[in-house]
Amino acid sequence: MATVIDTQTYFPTHYWHKLADGRIQCDVCPRFCKLHEGQQGLCFVRARQQDRIVLTTYGRSSGFCVDPIEKKPLNHFLPGTPILSFGTAGCNLACKFCQNWDMSKSREMDTLADAASPDQIARAARDLDCRSVAYTYNDPVIFMEYAIDVAKACREYGIKSVAVTAGYMCEEPRREFYRYMDAANVDLKAFTEPFYWKICGGHLQPVLDTLVYLKRETQVWFEITTLLIPGENDSDKELEEMTQWIMTQLGPDVPLHFTAFHPDWKMLDHPATPASTLTRARRIALNNGIRYVYTGNVHDEDGGSTYCHQCGNKLIGRNWYVLTDWHLTADGRCDRCGAACAGVFDARPGHWGSRRLPVRLSSYA
Repeated sequence: MATVIDTQTYFPTHYWHKLADGRIQCDVCPRFCKLHEGQQGLCFVRARQQDRIVLTTYGRSSGFCVDPIEKKPLNHFLPGTPILSFGTAGCNLACKFCQNWDMSKSREMDTLADAASPDQIARAARDLDCRSVAYTYNDPVIFMEYAIDVAKACREYGIKSVAVTAGYMCEEPRREFYRYMDAANVDLKAFTEPFYWKICGGHLQPVLDTLVYLKRETQVWFEITTLLIPGENDSDKELEEMTQWIMTQLGPDVPLHFTAFHPDWKMLDHPATPASTLTRARRIALNNGIRYVYTGNVHDEDGGSTYCHQCGNKLIGRNWYVLTDWHLTADGRCDRCGAACAGVFDARPGHWGSRRLPVRLSSYA
């Protein structure tokens, strides 16, 4: 339900249209919020002001931090390198299990503690020796104008852009957004419509459409993450159907991450995911032909490492976010049998490790 906001001057957007009843419909995501003057959509950050839809969080962030790229998680995109991460506030889904709810569900603009222009962010990433910038913590779909401008600035410095997203987006803005992204991790929250509707307040099909679009129509490197919640989306039947769909529609080379749920936000009554569930899910996916399947949020070196799909050689060993082995050639092939490993790799791995470095962008003004 839309709510009323104070009148301010915000960043103009262009994915919207006027309705016959006088409201304006936002067309960025399939929620299609229909707004009267002064109202904001469910995402909290796209609002109607002076008969147009504006973005209320352009240039403001909930904070910046240098992370390992594996934390996004991305295991096949510049392994071992640092990535400058930031988000804003709000979200266009309403997941009851949200583990970043303090930012994604925030209606308070004072959550946005750090301000930065696109060029400041790009220069900070360069000066911090980051290979890429991540639009994360909340979903960049809802602050796409800001994210795109940051990505454009990053390109001037040779820095890549990574979207960490639920993939809940309409076709036309999706095409514009991904023209400027180099990689993405898409959160496929489940493989049933009832889960998306009852637990996330959205629909499954638009997310599947995003995944198919990324595979068939872009050069964006992407990986998939599914948070497994006991009793909700972790049945053998659902995991079989999901991984078979991935094989059929996306092929065997899209990495899949199964991560452990811990009780949070509005699902404190559910138990944490046992490691055995992740191992079972990984086995199902591997048996269905997916080559690169990982477990996350648990300590599992086997489930966190990358193996050659042809000879079984350990290509990249991982202990949490620390790389322990590297058996890829300079052109991304197994150093034992020569089979190519899908992904975007440097000739040598990065050495950032598991460090987390909070950053204030004011020093880059």
